[in-house]
Parts: sequence; C-alpha cells; structure tokens
Amino acid sequence: MPFTARGFPASVSPHQIFMTLPQLLTASICLGSSIAAVVSERKGWRAGRGIFKTIASTAFVVLGLLCGAAETFYGHWLLAGLVLCWIGDVFLLSFRKDLFLIGTVAFLFAHFAFIAAFASLPLNWITFYSALALAGLFAAAILVWLWPRLNGIFKVAIPLYVAAILTMTAMAIAASVASGPMLAAAGAIAFTASDVSVARDRFVVRDVTNYGWGLPLYFLAMILLAYSAVSKP
Repeated sequence: MPFTARGFPASVSPHQIFMTLPQLLTASICLGSSIAAVVSERKGWRAGRGIFKTIASTAFVVLGLLCGAAETFYGHWLLAGLVLCWIGDVFLLSFRKDLFLIGTVAFLFAHFAFIAAFASLPLNWITFYSALALAGLFAAAILVWLWPRLNGIFKVAIPLYVAAILTMTAMAIAASVASGPMLAAAGAIAFTASDVSVARDRFVVRDVTNYGWGLPLYFLAMILLAYSAVSKP
C-alpha cells in the first residue's frame, strides 16, 4: 500500500486523518467521563463511578459507529470487540468475584474479535513474531507476579486472558506496520498497559491510584481502536 510523506495510506484523504466534530465530541465525552469516574471513585461516590464509566463505555461504541465500523469487514469485528468491552466494563463495576470473572470472559472474547479484525488486514509477519516474542517475556513477568495471588478458575482464566491480549497487541502492531497509521498499535499497547492496573487492583492491592491512571488510559486505548475504523477495508 502506498503511503504519504506523513506515513498515512495514500487512500486516506486529509479530512479523514483528523476527527470530524461529532467524532471529536464523542471522544471527548468518553475521556471526560472516564476522568469523572476516577473523581467519583476518589470521593467514594460509587453510583457516580458506575454512571460515568457506563457513559464512557457507551461513547467508544458510538465513536466506532461514527468512524464507519458498521460499513467494513474490519469494522464489523472491531465493533464486536467494542461491544464486548462495553459488556466487560459493566460487569467489572462490581467487586464480586463471579461478576469479575464474567467481565474477564467478555474481554477475552473482545480480544478474539480484535484479533479477527487485525487478521483481516495486511500483516507484517516479521513484526508480528518479534512483537509476540517481546510480549511473551512481558506475559511471563506478569504471571510470575500474579500467580501466587490467583486461585480457582482464575488460574486458568487469567493466563488465557494474558495470552489473548498480548496476541491481539502483536497483531495490532503487525497490521499498523503493514498498512498504517499506528492508531491500532497505540490503542492495543495502551489497552495492555491499562490492564496492569486492573490486575493490581483485583489481585494485589485495592488502591484508588490503580483506578486513577488505569481507567483514563483504558478509555484512551478504546478511542484509538475505535478511530482505527476510519478508511479500513
């Protein structure tokens, strides 16, 4: 695929590189609501945390639609992933372990949907295997850290989840290198990083600082992934 001097595919027109006003407003609602959810958590207002997090999650699904996700094969899988993340977000509002498990499974299937989306694009396989090797080292470190704190079904669910998100990230990087721009790769990397805060909060120590940096980073990741639907085949 030919690229412009700035690294964007030649098929992408200038007005598609930057967000339109509706897209920008929706992305702003998403990120702003995530920050409001963090503030609510710090203030101990659990209802506000749930309200603002649900608004933010709904906003990234709407953003995907505004970016044309319903109109392309890539977008269909991407949209499925976004909706599954929305479901996961709703279940993760609870601190109950059974609901957390359901939320984790929803995110697991979201990563499968994202993998299918990226697999529909041209891939740079050297980049994929290189990224996957680095991801494997990261996965090993995360599992060594978490393993003593996992019990029951989580000793199966968490390794599966870690494998899925890191495979998804490697696919996103390979797709971005092959066809550009780097929105999908940036979104996937931010998604992976934000999940460290979730793991620390649920399995290591519950601390509002986990929420404080992890939640806005997660929603930024979802904005980037949603916007990657622009001009995809």
